[in-house]
Amino acid sequence: MTAVPIGLSGIGQAPLAMMLSLADSRLPVGGHVHSGGIEQAVADGDVRSVVTLADFLRRRVETAALVAASVAAQVAGGKLSVQRAQREMDARTPSSAARQASYSQGRGMVRLAKRLYPQHDWHEHSPVSHLPVISGSVGVAAGLSPQQTALVLVYTTMSGSATAGQRLLALDPADVAVTIAELSPLCEQVAEEATTGLADLSDPIFDLYAERHARREMPLFMS
Repeated sequence: MTAVPIGLSGIGQAPLAMMLSLADSRLPVGGHVHSGGIEQAVADGDVRSVVTLADFLRRRVETAALVAASVAAQVAGGKLSVQRAQREMDARTPSSAARQASYSQGRGMVRLAKRLYPQHDWHEHSPVSHLPVISGSVGVAAGLSPQQTALVLVYTTMSGSATAGQRLLALDPADVAVTIAELSPLCEQVAEEATTGLADLSDPIFDLYAERHARREMPLFMS
């Protein structure tokens, strides 16, 4: 049997499977590298258990994830150019540390996108790209709808922090899995809301977590 190089095998024809693969926390943008503020929240004593982890995740989904997913959905739907989307994300990311984290995750996603879709032109995402912006472009390349693209970003925002929280607090994986399952309907609701237009709300606590985390000595996660 002849092997077909990845990126040339029609993977865009299976949007559901691609959505599932892009929601994997093992990706370079996932919870093995970025905690989404949970490392600092644990250090500050704000997250100490499965219950407080769930509260953190719910708050993050309803704010940061909604904003990011709204930008990704607009890019995926062709309603927002890459250049303008980058400016919109800059305006919605007042924390310098949070911007750098988004750029770092964006670089990881661009690297993955170039391997999955080498035939696609990714020059607009150089030299840096916010994660939601490149996520929107990947949604287009993968054949995902704006709502599916938004759902991938919302879900990974939630599951990445959940994975990091599990590791930091040595929580029972089953308890964290149940928490993720219970928050899944909220993820779908927020993803649907994200398709209605650009969200512009903010939650300063996540900016504070990002700034304090950037000043930590020898952090376990990049953000």
